Amino acid sequence: MDKKKVRKSINDFYDDIASKERKVTGDIDKLNKSLGYSEEDLKNIPEEAQLGLGCGNPKEKGKPKTGEIVADLGSGRGMDVFLASKSVGEEGYVIGIDNNYKMIEKARDIVDKKGFKNTEFRLGEIEYIPIRDNYLDLLMSNCVINLSTDKKQVYSDIYRVLKPNGRISISDILLKKELPDEIKEDPNVHGT
Repeated sequence: MDKKKVRKSINDFYDDIASKERKVTGDIDKLNKSLGYSEEDLKNIPEEAQLGLGCGNPKEKGKPKTGEIVADLGSGRGMDVFLASKSVGEEGYVIGIDNNYKMIEKARDIVDKKGFKNTEFRLGEIEYIPIRDNYLDLLMSNCVINLSTDKKQVYSDIYRVLKPNGRISISDILLKKELPDEIKEDPNVHGT
């Protein structure tokens, strides 16, 4: 499959989402709870950051600690970034990374409106993470690595940016069996 077509399809999809107030119809809190977010978590996440596009709660497994430096790959409007920012406190720092500028703009608007001091959003690709070597205590990702056309490079770069003894917490989708060719060749359903 042509990697450029896949990337364009993914970018078009997220451009569309970024320009809307909500993506999911129905009870987004109920959806988020089913993915592992607690009632307390949902109170600490700005409503406009909740898009209902994840597949788990990487903060719950990663357990960011006070003072840590954390990054979230494919941060979107910042749901997991804002949640982790509470855990790391004023001494810590959380960086959201997304390759979609519209998402970054929305996340930065939320930062300005809500007064988050320990967060930053950077434009960048998950294959080439815009963070210096050996910098992070924890790297999180919520249902994004499956979208990459070069997963080996993603994991190589994750290793590069983590401190020695750094941790990862990834919530993602894996295949249990081979997909039919018509699905594998459709750039709109890429994720293998």
